[in-house]
Amino acid sequence: MLDDINIEDIKNIALQAGKAIMEIYNRDFSIEYKDDKSPLTEADLKSNEIICNKLQEMYPNIPIMSEENKQVEYVQRKDRDYYWCIDPIDGTKEFIKKNDEFTVNIALIHKDIPVLGVVYAPVIEEMYSAKKDDGAYKNGQKLPLYTNDTPKEKLSVVASKSHLSAETQEFIDNLDTKEIEQVSKGSSLKLCMVAEGVADIYPRLAPTMEWDTAAADAIVREAGKMTYQYENEQPLVYNKKDLLNPWFVVK
Repeated sequence: MLDDINIEDIKNIALQAGKAIMEIYNRDFSIEYKDDKSPLTEADLKSNEIICNKLQEMYPNIPIMSEENKQVEYVQRKDRDYYWCIDPIDGTKEFIKKNDEFTVNIALIHKDIPVLGVVYAPVIEEMYSAKKDDGAYKNGQKLPLYTNDTPKEKLSVVASKSHLSAETQEFIDNLDTKEIEQVSKGSSLKLCMVAEGVADIYPRLAPTMEWDTAAADAIVREAGKMTYQYENEQPLVYNKKDLLNPWFVVK
């Protein structure tokens, strides 16, 4: 199945979604709030429509899970071989603030592992992509681009811009290194920064959902890094009964 998917097609879908998002981003737009109080814009819905329609048209036999679609019961999805996991706009709060740090996330999951990922940041025109055994890339350059050879001397740590928890900050403060450079970033770009090598570690000791991480996690893994569960240091898994991710550390 994976061999039949051309990642360039998925990148083009992300570009189309990004173009539609930017048309809305550059004007006044409406904001609603979902039951969990999280914001929803017309750009989320438009991006979701484009991505789902294109994937359905190109790969009609692969089911789709998206943040903006109604979720199916676990009993219906637990035996899926492959499925798409989508966040039409990851970082809706960043989108609303117009700080440019939001992404389009499209992942392909095999069983419980992300095997393909596309993360596109339309404002800054950064395209991250990865396919299992084919490597990870940023705008066509193979990742990682940078390597820290002296982690005991200095670590670059990236943390959430909108959701920095006290537990995350405590974890950062206790890292075993002489100097810590801490930067804040929105959306799945944090995982991509670790894949790229501009950040050494991204701790997330706070809630996220599977669609928040899936696409960038595929990129992290193909770049030779890993997204570990904080509690047991096992790789993050997907298509769980509860779609809430456990706390994790990317390194």
